[in-house]
Amino acid sequence: MSKQIRQLDRVVIRFAGDSGDGMQLTGDRFTSETAQMGNDISTLPNFPAEIRAPAGTLPGVSSFQVHFADYDILTPGDAPNVLVAMNPAALKANLVDLPRGADIIVNTDEFTKRNLAKVGYSSNPLDDDTLAGYAVHPVALTSMTIGALAEQDVSKKDAERAKNMFALGLLSWMYSRPYESTLRFLERKFARRPELVAANVAAFKAGWNFGETTEDFAVRYEVKPAKMPPGTYRNITGNAALSLGIVAAGVRSGLPVFLGAYPITPASDILHELSKHKRFGVTTMQAEDEIAAIGAALGASYGGALGVTTTSGPGVALKGETISLAVALELPLVIVDVQRAGPSTGMPTKTEQADLNMALFGRHGEAPVAVIAPKSPSDCFYAALEAARIALTYRTPVILLSDNYVANGSEPWLLPDVDTLPDLRVEFATAPNGEDGTTFLPYLRDPQTLARPWAIPGTPGLEHRIGGLEKADKTGDISYDPANHDYMVRTRAARIDTIPVPDVEVEDPDGDARVLVLGWGSTYGPIGAACRALRQRGLPVAQAHLRHLAPMPANLGAVLRSYDRLVIPEMNLGQLAHVIRARYLVDAIGYNQVRGLPFTAAELETMLEEVLKNV
Repeated sequence: MSKQIRQLDRVVIRFAGDSGDGMQLTGDRFTSETAQMGNDISTLPNFPAEIRAPAGTLPGVSSFQVHFADYDILTPGDAPNVLVAMNPAALKANLVDLPRGADIIVNTDEFTKRNLAKVGYSSNPLDDDTLAGYAVHPVALTSMTIGALAEQDVSKKDAERAKNMFALGLLSWMYSRPYESTLRFLERKFARRPELVAANVAAFKAGWNFGETTEDFAVRYEVKPAKMPPGTYRNITGNAALSLGIVAAGVRSGLPVFLGAYPITPASDILHELSKHKRFGVTTMQAEDEIAAIGAALGASYGGALGVTTTSGPGVALKGETISLAVALELPLVIVDVQRAGPSTGMPTKTEQADLNMALFGRHGEAPVAVIAPKSPSDCFYAALEAARIALTYRTPVILLSDNYVANGSEPWLLPDVDTLPDLRVEFATAPNGEDGTTFLPYLRDPQTLARPWAIPGTPGLEHRIGGLEKADKTGDISYDPANHDYMVRTRAARIDTIPVPDVEVEDPDGDARVLVLGWGSTYGPIGAACRALRQRGLPVAQAHLRHLAPMPANLGAVLRSYDRLVIPEMNLGQLAHVIRARYLVDAIGYNQVRGLPFTAAELETMLEEVLKNV
């Protein structure tokens, strides 16, 4: 008898287990198959900072959450509808997030007395009332996988490792996911070891067949494709999108791209991705430290390339002196800061927005730079293009503030028409520009952009001096003249302040909202989802989001003053709120958390409802 099929509009699934259980791979494959189904998706990988925490312990729990729906979604979901728990630690670490009635699929083989004791369970939660109110599905994942691979030419250890594929097969059956591309993926991944291909494929099919035949899963679910603009889509993470944006910037500018980077979580994947694109004129260098990485990138810009360096907060601190040098030299440079929780080493695999002050002000002297922040994984592509555009046009360093949430999260990305991307071609200086026709003035500025000429070293007749000492206006000679220094400081500031950026757009459907919620970076999704929920309940609220943080949009002050209340949620202690208060003399209600986790839409909805009651 065929099983009942139930239609759902959305589902949130969380895979959780030891960092060696393959939960990130399992979640990624489920997401890829879901993307092929045409659902809208949003993901939240969450993994430990330790390279290999002790097996079965709470610090070693790794999870991957995927939210998919038949409509446009903005977040990875506040709470899972389904938890796949590979061991007691995974159950205990994630149980607090589950709503009553949620499905819990438990690998019973791992609920041994020893594993229970590791996480502080005095009794087995599968046998007492701990899981009362949940729909618990006990599945002997490990032993069933080993049994399914008994005829395969693999060791017991390799057979046990395939239990994540058993779980993936089961969940793929439950939610009617296709699996052909997963089988092809396994063939590619283990191409050099055919026995592992056969074992993992067999484990996946065993999980699928278990769902089909067991009485414990009486219902199968379907989530129809979302209505999305026509075109070709791919599932993409923020780091991958940002990397492709840098590649596109190189192609659209006609310049070689040079990436100088030192590996650091969570930015390292950009180095890994860009290293694959040599055919597009991309050169990558893994430097010995952060200072060498940015020094090489700045040197590449001096030589006529698009210089890029990637890092996280600790690395930006080390790069500060060279960023100031780039300000003085007035050369293009893109600095990518994939923010993580600090201070110091902090929590390397957790998210935070606490580098805004450092990006805006964290340099010695008056050293202003442009700062932009992507709002979602796919937006990282366009943010990278915009950072390159500003850097090349205005001859300035640009800090691109991503964060762990958007960097490792993923969503569908509509592939753009390359011809619609901005033209970033640059005109290099090729001849003297002085009034006498023989002199080259390296600091003679374009009256529109205030950018100085960009002369490739070795161009005949364009020899000029560079360095960190203050430059004389036009000639670039070393100058200690007080009036000249004042002029150069103000000119460099004006070059940033006068960069034209798009006006901030306000989402206020009925135009009757009295409360404006202002966000930046990765808070876009949770804020948007909360505002949607409030409007559906008849509570008017407006939302605006900043991509450009330096300079800020010209209309921002007028927008802020047109509302009675301003609320700024941030994953820091109020850094944007401080800037807004100081610059626009507008009060702001800060809502701040620094837990290493993104906001949930539900908590923002509750907070905003209280604000609306008091307007």
